[in-house]
Amino acid sequence: MNQRNTVDRRGRFLRRYDYDDDTVIAADLNAADEDVTVDTVDGTAIVVIAHEDDREDEEFEFELPGPAASVDIENGVLTIEVHA
Repeated sequence: MNQRNTVDRRGRFLRRYDYDDDTVIAADLNAADEDVTVDTVDGTAIVVIAHEDDREDEEFEFELPGPAASVDIENGVLTIEVHA
C-alpha cells in the first residue's frame, strides 16, 4: 500500500491509499452528510457543500485515477473507491 496526503487551498485534507487493485481517496469535509453532494464523471470527482447561512456554497473538484466504483459520505468524511 502506498499513501499520499494533500491539502487543498481551503485546508481540506485529502488522503489517497493505493493498493494492488484499488485506490481509496478519503477527504474530511467538516460538513454534515446531508449538505454534501458528490458527482463523479469519468476520472473527476465534483463536490458541492451547501451552507444554510449567508455563505456561498463551496464547490471543488479533484482528479481520480479512473471511474469511481463507490462513493460514500459518513460523519463528514467522503470516501471514493476506484478499481484498477
